[in-house]
Amino acid sequence: MEVYVLDILEKELQIKKTSPEDKIIALAGNPNVGKSTVFNNLTGLKQHTGNWPGKTVTNAHGNYIYKDKNYILVDLPGTYSLMANSIEEEVARDFICFGNPNATVVVVDATCLERNLNLVLQTIEMTSNVVVCVNLMDEAHKKGISINLERLSNCLGVPVVGTTALKNKGLDTLMESVHELAYNKVVPKPISIIYDDTIEKAIDIVKSALSPILPHNMNSRWVAIKLLDGENTLLNSINKYLGFDLYKDLKLMDKLSQAKELLRKEGIDSLTFRDRTITHLVTMAEDISRDVISFEHGNYNNFDRKLDKYITSKKFGIPLMVLLLGIVFWITITGANYPSEMLATGLFWIQDRLTDFFIKIGAPSWVHGVLVSGIYGTLAWVVSVMLPPMAIFFPMFTFLEDLGYLPRVAFNLDNYFKKSSACGKQALTMCMGFGCNAAGVIGCRIIDSPRERLIAIITNSFVPCNGRFPILIAVITMFFTGYFTGPFQSFMSTLVLTGVIVLSVMMTLFISKVLSKTILKGMPSTFTLELPPYRKPQLGKVIVHSIFDRTLFVLGRAVVVAAPAGLVIWIMANINIGNTSILSHCANFFDPFAKLIGMDGYIIMAFILGFPANEIVIPILIMSYMATGSMLELDSLNQLKSLLIDNGWTWVTAISVMLFTLFHWPCATTCLTIRKETQSKKWTLISLFAPTIVGIVVCFIFVSTIKIIGLV
Repeated sequence: MEVYVLDILEKELQIKKTSPEDKIIALAGNPNVGKSTVFNNLTGLKQHTGNWPGKTVTNAHGNYIYKDKNYILVDLPGTYSLMANSIEEEVARDFICFGNPNATVVVVDATCLERNLNLVLQTIEMTSNVVVCVNLMDEAHKKGISINLERLSNCLGVPVVGTTALKNKGLDTLMESVHELAYNKVVPKPISIIYDDTIEKAIDIVKSALSPILPHNMNSRWVAIKLLDGENTLLNSINKYLGFDLYKDLKLMDKLSQAKELLRKEGIDSLTFRDRTITHLVTMAEDISRDVISFEHGNYNNFDRKLDKYITSKKFGIPLMVLLLGIVFWITITGANYPSEMLATGLFWIQDRLTDFFIKIGAPSWVHGVLVSGIYGTLAWVVSVMLPPMAIFFPMFTFLEDLGYLPRVAFNLDNYFKKSSACGKQALTMCMGFGCNAAGVIGCRIIDSPRERLIAIITNSFVPCNGRFPILIAVITMFFTGYFTGPFQSFMSTLVLTGVIVLSVMMTLFISKVLSKTILKGMPSTFTLELPPYRKPQLGKVIVHSIFDRTLFVLGRAVVVAAPAGLVIWIMANINIGNTSILSHCANFFDPFAKLIGMDGYIIMAFILGFPANEIVIPILIMSYMATGSMLELDSLNQLKSLLIDNGWTWVTAISVMLFTLFHWPCATTCLTIRKETQSKKWTLISLFAPTIVGIVVCFIFVSTIKIIGLV
């Protein structure tokens, strides 16, 4: 048992105690309660991050010195409960139960204490070494909410401290309470959570067999409750901790059967058991809240409710969401043009200098072609086209997230996803996909149900990422809004692009429905959707989080796959078989098929060679049509339009390219991310082929319909 605890604390989390006196403090809490702010302000720069072993969940831990004692704070995943319905809940539960922290600090939101107390009560039921940190006290004060912290402490039987972590208020008092608890200067007497008579009798039956075989640091009553609840993940964790299989303990199994039979006689199955225990905790949270909270005026969140009356209404919610989406796209499109142009100019200036260097040293032309025109040129295109829009989109996305708007998006779309037998949280991952599909796939971790998480992962690439925006915008401008000039052209382009995005959302819902009725059958699960209070975003946190955790992370993965792709593209464009390049041979092979879906062989090859990064599709197409052997960009869209028309493009080709841009295979970065998240080649291949098949079918139907009605 001691070996397993050491494995959790040191080997798995890389937590190194500098002294046996070091204390381990677990930091738990719901999402959006300021837990990370508490953690960051206490640990400062003395932090380490990574992944929980075998889990797609980030961990962070850091040191804090208080009264010459070293405390190691472990920031647990934000979670609404410890019922182990998700990976995050499982990680938090197992660390509190088996990691043997000296204290567990549960951070709660002072503006919505009642909802947060559910997690507090679940934690108290597991361990008595709890300190409750009531954060955001300043916001509660602004809303006219008054919390009697002393009475709350008496009700819960554990220390309670009020803080405003953003302003560093109350954190010293918090650490003093942690210090007293960790060094046994205070012995908490937590509230007793008593269920109805039948459930209590069942608990006592199982507990009598558990007490002799569990170590003293494990709460046998809590384990009994979870065994009656049917927690298989908990049983696996307990078996690992104990070093033997509980199911092989005949006495325990006999008592467990007796307890379940007692419950069955009273009409209580496993689902009813869980429902009753949860209901009891919720009722207790409501009773405690009524006892400790008072309001200076009757409707403390009147402003939020007035705002939500429109933002989440059936009449205005969706139109406002589409409008806001259009504004975000317009800012991204307009704002990214100038830095992208500057970045491209700088990077290709470097390419010219590299060319001069290779000429000067007399390097063979093929060496220059491979290293400079191929690998470096591709990297320069990916960085110059991909970085600026991500650097604009992700901060705006994070800003809306910090503001509290994104949960409203999930609320507005929840009913549509439920009709598709999917999860409303998929709306949030879909929004992240607009910035980058790889980031959207990672965001699918927030979905508890494995089935619904897979649906969200597979369909995430049905919404276009910023890498596909340049293709869509260029085609829209050249063939549909190029007749307009000035700001009106930008407005019309945004309007058409927003319509295209709406189409992609509708297709996401449709394919989600198809998947849920075929290879991923099942009913939509229930989940807790929090509508947090609207808050003033922390601009510094928004910028740092969006740039370092999202933009640079995704860009790094794209660069890794773009470098070898540049080599392949150069080889195919410059090595001939006969008098024709490999690229042209491949294009000619695909040409008959491409004609059926409104395109040509060179367009299909541009999409295939653009697999590492969609940003390079247009440069590859220009290179193919001009037979230059290396990627380049024309000076204006008018020149590009002339080149495309000279090579047979019509408005039908333009629409087909737009449709295929929307619905085709995800990029290499996204595929690698899907493989990592699902740990499955099968689901990675399905994610690869599902949008491709849809794209081919949609384009074929479009072209066939146009031919039938005689428009071409």
